[in-house]
Amino acid sequence: MTLAAYKEKMRELPLVSLFCSCILPQPQEKITKTKEGVVDLNLCIIRDMEVIELNKRASGQAFEVILRPPSFEGNHDFHPTIPPRRDPSLEEIQKKLEAAEGRRKCQEAERLKQLAEKREHEREVAQKAIEEHNNKIRMAREKLEQKMEAKKEKRDAHIAAMLGRLQEKDKHAEEVP
Repeated sequence: MTLAAYKEKMRELPLVSLFCSCILPQPQEKITKTKEGVVDLNLCIIRDMEVIELNKRASGQAFEVILRPPSFEGNHDFHPTIPPRRDPSLEEIQKKLEAAEGRRKCQEAERLKQLAEKREHEREVAQKAIEEHNNKIRMAREKLEQKMEAKKEKRDAHIAAMLGRLQEKDKHAEEVP
């Protein structure tokens, strides 16, 4: 297999082409300086490459490529897309500090507002619980008083009935000699 055929195969591999397209987004002109047995992928120079053809099939060909570790001898210039950082001025720093202080105060005010709403809700819940408790106590007291009144009336009626029977027995005892 020739060097040109190997380069073509390497371009067809999706991982290599994706990797190369991420690092070098614009296609660059190819360098015509090539040495025998050297493949330049614009990243590093690979030497001592051995390509063994494994088998031929109707569906395609299989190759085994044996490579030595890459040597980074090429001096490639990478142009970063991020512009160089400039030093901020004193006014810009002051503006940023004031903006941060304003955001902090706003967040603090929002948090205090949320806490006040939470406390108010807790007070309302506690007040409602106290009112319900007082209502239950009042209802229980009224129910107890009604029961006591009913029992008192029943007892008075029972005592009156017993006195009435006792008086009848006394009358009957006086009548019978």
